[in-house]
Order: sequence, then C-alpha cells, then structure tokens
Amino acid sequence: MSTDVRPIARALLSVSDKAGLVAFAQTLAARGVELVSTGGTRKALADAGLKVLDVSDLTGFPEMMDGRVKTLHPAVHGGILAIRDNAEHQAAMTAHGIGPIDLVVVNLYPFEETVARGAGYDECVENIDIGGPAMIRAAAKNHADVAVVVDPSGYAAVLADLDAQGGTTLATRRKLAQLAYARTATYDAAITRWFAEVEEDATPRTRIFDGTLAEALRYGENPHQSAAFYRGGAARPGVATARQLQGKALSYNNLNDTDAAYEAVAEFDPAQGPAVVIVKHANPCGVAQGASLVEAYAKALACDPTSAFGGIVALNRTLDAEAARAIVEIFTEVIVAPDATEEAAAIIGAKKNLRLLVTGALPDPRAAGTQVKSLAGGLLVQSRDNAVVDDMTLTVVTRRAPSPKELADLAFAFRVAKHVKSNAIVYAKDLATVGIGAGQMSRVDSARIAALKAQEAATAAGLAQTLTRGSVVASDAFFPFADGLLTAIEAGATAVIQPGGSIRDKDVIAAADAAGIAMVFTGVRHFRH
Repeated sequence: MSTDVRPIARALLSVSDKAGLVAFAQTLAARGVELVSTGGTRKALADAGLKVLDVSDLTGFPEMMDGRVKTLHPAVHGGILAIRDNAEHQAAMTAHGIGPIDLVVVNLYPFEETVARGAGYDECVENIDIGGPAMIRAAAKNHADVAVVVDPSGYAAVLADLDAQGGTTLATRRKLAQLAYARTATYDAAITRWFAEVEEDATPRTRIFDGTLAEALRYGENPHQSAAFYRGGAARPGVATARQLQGKALSYNNLNDTDAAYEAVAEFDPAQGPAVVIVKHANPCGVAQGASLVEAYAKALACDPTSAFGGIVALNRTLDAEAARAIVEIFTEVIVAPDATEEAAAIIGAKKNLRLLVTGALPDPRAAGTQVKSLAGGLLVQSRDNAVVDDMTLTVVTRRAPSPKELADLAFAFRVAKHVKSNAIVYAKDLATVGIGAGQMSRVDSARIAALKAQEAATAAGLAQTLTRGSVVASDAFFPFADGLLTAIEAGATAVIQPGGSIRDKDVIAAADAAGIAMVFTGVRHFRH
C-alpha cells in the first residue's frame, strides 16, 4: 500500500440525502468497515440488515435537546481530528478510549430547502446544522488521514480507491476536502443571506456569494479567457433551470445573451398574448407581440433582420411548429421558451447545432433579487430592476394626451427599453419595435442610430417610407436637452415616454408641444450598463 493511502476501519454516516446510502454502506461493511450512525440514517441502515453502532455507543451520552446535541463530543471529534502518526495524539486516544474515524459521510440539515418552501422563522433556525458542519470541517482539516463525503456524488471516488488501493488516496482526500469546505461555505452563505433578508438589511457588512459548477465552458467572451457556468442564488426560471433538448454546447456568450433574451420576453405576460424577443450581443434587436408566435416573430424580425442573423430567440409561450419553421429559416444560435411541442422540437432537431432550451416557466419581472458585478478589488451589488411599466403612474405633460393606441405602444416600448443597454432609444409601432438604438454615449446618437436602422429595414423590405413614421418612442432616461427628442420627432414619432426629471424638462415639453406630439413621464429610470 502506498504511504499516502489510508485504510478505512470505521466510518461515521449521518445524512439527510439517503440516495445510494444503503448500497454504499453495504460495500463498506463487506470490506469489514465498522459503521457508526445517528437517528434516521442509523434506522435506514439497520432496516437494510446492516450492523451499525449508534453515536451514543461511542460517546456514552444519549442524543439530547431534540437532537441538537449528539456528535459534539471528544469521542467523535477526537477520532476525526487525531493525527495518526502523532505519538501525543495517539497517546491521548488510548488514554481516553477514543477510536479513530477514517471516513465521515455527512449531509447538512436541509436549510436551503426549508427556506425555499417558505417555512417560518423558527423552523428555518431549527434547520441550521451545527454538528454536521463541525464534523465536515474537522474531517476536511485532517484530510491527511480522514476522507469526508458531503453528498452522494462522492461515494464513487471512495469506492474506486478502495477497489484499486485498499484505502483512500491523498489525492482523493484532498479533492473531497475541497468539496467539503465549499459545501460548508455555501451553507453559511445561505444562512447569512437569509438573516439579511429577514432583517431587511440591503447592505450587510459582509456579503457571501456562492455557486455550484453547472458546466466548464470552452472559453469566455474571447478564446483566450477561461470560463465556467455556476448555478447559485435564488431559484429563478431561465438559463440556470433550462433543459437543453438539442444542439451543441452553449458558450459563455450564448448563456449571457440567452439570459438577456429570456428576462426581456418575461416582461410580456403570456395571458396578454404571444411575444418574441430577438437578442444579439445582449441587446434586443427585435421585439413584438402578435396574435400568434409566428406573427410575433415575423414582426420582431422585421425590425432588424440583419442583426437577427446568429441571434437568440426567446418566446413567452410554448414553441409551436409554425413558429419553429419560421425561426429555422435563418441562422439562429439559441431558442429558449417555457416549453416546446414535440413537432416543434423535431423541426429544430433537423438543425443539429441549433440549441433549444425549455425552462418550464417564465421568471417574474416583479420579483426581488440581487445582481452582482465585479470591479477591480471589489464587487458592485444592487437589487434587480423589478420596476414594471404596468405598475407606474404615467403623467401626461404635454397639451396633447396620447391616444389609446399610442398609450399601448408607449408601454410596450418602455418595457423593451428596460432591457436595452443605455443610452437606450426604442421606436415602436403596433406592439413591435421598429428601431432600437443601444449603448451609445449620447442619447441623440441612440435616437439617430435607431432611426437609421429603421430606414435600412424599410428599404430592405421594399417599403415606401421608414418604419418610424407614426411610431412612438421610449427613452430609458430623461432627455437632458430637446435635441434627442427633436431627432425622434424628425424620424416620425408621434408620442414619447420617458422618466422625466431633467432640469430642462420644460424645454423638452415645449419642443413636444410645438411639434404637436404627446409625451408622458414615468418617474422611473431604466439605466442598464
């Protein structure tokens, strides 16, 4: 046996996730490993016919205080922490009758699941594990001698070592120790996050963010950057919950753009009709509502068919065959929807590289949440922009009020502007975008670019006039001067929606009145950087 291999003579098992437990314990027992356990785990093993000691047999104390105290004892922690080739440690074990524990298999109380199902305060506190993390951390610290497993996925590595080496290797124990500390860290992160939420503390002194590896990616935004996708934080339908029905692996940029597309399409309640969002480089390049998904897709595509090539298509309803046939007519990277019919999936399946994701649900645009952005030496943390135009009070500030049709288009355009990089200008008509200007340093330039894109789309479609004639326009922030508004008026916009709040609002309103257009203020800004 290699000098770094440690045999397993005694294993302590205490788990809430009992998947694979009995088979694993049976294999250990067949190798002569003494099993020690607690509570429900011990019962499960005993019911399977296995000989298993209770922890109280080691400690000489019964479980007490509703199970709060059972493993916090020198007979347990001494057996885990003792350094095997340290004479003083060995002498202490002999003097106090402490036997070594070579394998610790522990799951933590299901705190995260308890919080997720909306349990009350006292129940959540009761599901904060104390003894479990203590044993896990002790075993991980003493990984030179002890192996630790924190979930069923670790069983295979232990059994493989036993088959090949007759004990666990140092390499395996180190890897298991890393996973163990990661588990206790994420557990503590969940607890501290919950306490902050309970206390309604938006800026706790220390923030902890955690994630579980979902997939190692080939590279990041560019081939020379390494990248991976981690799941973590609050459960929210989207790329983290999606099931990929077909297509090649998603890239870093695919995941980023798909998330942007799905968050944008979630602004459109399926009960209010089908909606489609087409995204390119995290910006919508076409958004529309229609009587059917295929109609909404056609209207969205018409906004900017050039940019839509190689884009992401997000739908707010189950993908049907008619929409699927239309989407595959041009090169598309990803389609994401709550679900897809079998016929639609078969149509997409004919395009072997096209990814089809189904999420099971739409994210709630009103839900609270946290967004994180890294900076040199730190993090920026903010609450999600969960402001929805339907909940805003729209104030008419011009002499002319918008017509009901204009008002519907204004709300639509402002919904889209929320998901366009600042400075954002969105022209819309008949519940479809007709021109989008994104990410410019000048709001005037965004208005010009959006109008130019609309003119190019009209020319490509063989239309007699630009698509912005008779449209409405949304701005994600106020117009600091009248020039941006005048550009939109020149493009043919008849109504405007914007937050307001500029020191020159009076000048902007006067320009709108002079042109005879309607304008409403929302009082809410939608910067997106």
